[in-house]
Amino acid sequence: MNKTIFSTGILLGVLAVILGAFGAHGLEKMVDADAIQTYETGIRYQMYHALFLMILANTRFVGEEKKKTVFYLILIGVVLFSFSIYLLAINALVAFDFRKIALLTPLGGTLLIVGWLVLAYRVIKGNPKVDQ
Repeated sequence: MNKTIFSTGILLGVLAVILGAFGAHGLEKMVDADAIQTYETGIRYQMYHALFLMILANTRFVGEEKKKTVFYLILIGVVLFSFSIYLLAINALVAFDFRKIALLTPLGGTLLIVGWLVLAYRVIKGNPKVDQ
């Protein structure tokens, strides 16, 4: 599972760099400054959580089963949060009104928060078998 978590972190990181470059060099010519700022928020959170997953994969403070829970919360949270933000940022460029799915953003953000809280709880609670 650690390899999967770490690899997912790498993938999210690579995608954040690619999407960030697109935002800086292509998208800024097509949408207004507010949309770019929104887009950059999605990039920033995606990159933070890519690094988070890479660290999670290598921590020994949390057992494997608990890592899996945190991993899925963070992964789903990033997809819902960041990717819905990307779609909202390009809303002016497409026929579909992505504001109809805007509730995915706070849902994704909530999952990110829950993922961090589950990790914090597991670290604080501890597990004598893992700590050795």
